[in-house]
Amino acid sequence: MSSLRPTLDFLLYDWLRADGLSARERFADHARETFDAVLDTCERIAREKYAPFNRLVDTEEPRFDGEKVILPQATHDAHRAYVASGMISAAQDYEEGGMQLPYTIEAAAGTFFATASVSIGSSLLTKGNANLLMVHGTEAQKAVFARHEFAGRFSGTMCLSEPQAGSSLSDITTRASPDGDDFQDDPLGPRYRLKGNKMWISAGEHELAENIVHLVLAKIPGPDGKLVPGTRGISLFIVPKKLVDTEGALTGERNDVALAGLNHKLGWRGTTNTLLNFGEGKYPVRGGAGAIGYLVGKPHEGLRCMFHMMNEARIGIGTAATSLGLAGYYASLDYAKNRPQGRPVGPAGKDPAQQQVRIIEHADVKRMLLAQKSYCEGALALLLYCARLVDEQKTGDAQAADDARLLLEVLTPVAKSWPSEFCRRRTRWPSSARRLRLHARLSRGAVLARQPPEHDPRRHARHPGGRPAGAQGGDGRRQGPATPGSAHQRHDRARDPAAARPSTPMRWAWALRCSASARRPRRRGRRAMRAKRWPTRSRTCRPSATW
Repeated sequence: MSSLRPTLDFLLYDWLRADGLSARERFADHARETFDAVLDTCERIAREKYAPFNRLVDTEEPRFDGEKVILPQATHDAHRAYVASGMISAAQDYEEGGMQLPYTIEAAAGTFFATASVSIGSSLLTKGNANLLMVHGTEAQKAVFARHEFAGRFSGTMCLSEPQAGSSLSDITTRASPDGDDFQDDPLGPRYRLKGNKMWISAGEHELAENIVHLVLAKIPGPDGKLVPGTRGISLFIVPKKLVDTEGALTGERNDVALAGLNHKLGWRGTTNTLLNFGEGKYPVRGGAGAIGYLVGKPHEGLRCMFHMMNEARIGIGTAATSLGLAGYYASLDYAKNRPQGRPVGPAGKDPAQQQVRIIEHADVKRMLLAQKSYCEGALALLLYCARLVDEQKTGDAQAADDARLLLEVLTPVAKSWPSEFCRRRTRWPSSARRLRLHARLSRGAVLARQPPEHDPRRHARHPGGRPAGAQGGDGRRQGPATPGSAHQRHDRARDPAAARPSTPMRWAWALRCSASARRPRRRGRRAMRAKRWPTRSRTCRPSATW
């Protein structure tokens, strides 16, 4: 992390002019000094509580003893330090216990933790969970669940995928049935009983917090008792691990949510990734099977609500991919500065009598280091630019806020998919033409000590919203008819010279979006490449249809 702080200072203050946000009413109590103090604190915590245990949390993976999930003590210590720093609620209002920091500063501070140890994490899902409830939840749900998440008492998850459905949410089968005749009268929201399975749930079971608040997508059966096909029937529910009263205090009742298994999560070995069974009857609650859940928003509008958290998580995954790439770059840079090999070439060639030089002095090594640096720092700039758009959307004037909203809709999938794909090319394991070979080929043992194969970054591109799935989703959701706010309208505005402010960034964003969604041709061997000739009738660069 030794080189991260100067990079952040340049991006925040010289490029994004984040210190100018203090002139706005919401951030009037802050100045560059307070922003720097936040960055200093987060850098110190990451250096002391996260980085020294990066290897430990990979070798001591989460395990289940039949009663609870056991994590290394270092994970507990890091989580407590993070909660004590107040960063979970840093961007929230003072009335919510927050610091009213710009989201740009919060996002920049978060890169310290992810760069130090992406496997330990920094409550990404908890913040997204609470933010969703603050927008779509009732006042009781905000008070009982969201505010306790911001305080660190509760943690949060998002439960979308199922074993048989994967990213195809229209195929989920988790069922939510009304719980009794008085289900509408519960003070925490309409009460339902949920039954089903959810797969790949990060932080789905642990002992880091008093309670875990699951946000679960499920379908309410129709009058005929059948589930509504497609995504139209999906609703969103709060399903706490332990039931609470209207004040947020634990009632002592365990909800019917059971851990079915732990997944070994490539790249994030220190994180609990779970298969959860809802309503299987292992923990019967209030006289019957079925996990008790409370409806968020209106019935059949769960996916619309969940997109609030999904988009936030996408930017978080992009940040994690970028941070892992930066960690690999800093390890490579440190190795290149200390590894002696080779001698400079003079007029008479190499002189064996001279001392060996550090490999960073070789031109090809400099080229590879600069390639890593440009990919990873460019991705970091993209993510911080997205964070700056969030602040503009919340605190800018009406026109600027609308422009920021439209641009952010285009950039959000790019901010997730581009770093996940292209930072991976510069840090992936094992070494290849795109890997920094000075770090992998010359001393494989050094690589294992610094960046083990458990930190393989390929998993970031596998998240829902990756390049292939994200492109298909963009065709269906973001590229509909040219209605107000649609992708077509954003594209038209980008092409219109009269659209002053958003024109240049819109054009740049749309180009990135298309390039991230484009599918590359399949690679072939050298013989096949020689055999397959380009069409000779035309001088266009279009390959043949069978390529």
